[in-house]
Amino acid sequence: MKVMVKKIVPEARLPVYNHHGDAGLDLFSCVHLTIKPGQTASVPTGIRVAIPFGYAGLIWDKSGIALRGVHRLAGVVDAGYRGEVKVVLTNFGQEPFEITPGMKIAQMLIQPVAVPEIIEVEELDKTSRGEGGFGSTGLF
Repeated sequence: MKVMVKKIVPEARLPVYNHHGDAGLDLFSCVHLTIKPGQTASVPTGIRVAIPFGYAGLIWDKSGIALRGVHRLAGVVDAGYRGEVKVVLTNFGQEPFEITPGMKIAQMLIQPVAVPEIIEVEELDKTSRGEGGFGSTGLF
């Protein structure tokens, strides 16, 4: 599979697998930005991608940033999307979080996507869990 990437900002960095066998492509900021505690920001990467049809780019946290209380919120790049890839980050930490150009801000996993046929029905099949919601299976 090939994923075509276009830089729309000259100093943008292409996504990369940092190590052989990594699941996620590192995504990099192309701007300087400070995210204050409790603030959410859309961080530009300066790239556009062409995810092949039948796949999606799923954006996930970088663990080193997550340990500092900064997490990504949105995170799906659809196959038909051709706009700039931006990473929505929220600072849940106690200190301002500084982002600099070229900094790793998230990772993107390219995953196959099933496209099921949606069928409206009057009833669903019965299962052992049934309608049990959050916490219904216990903690242990």
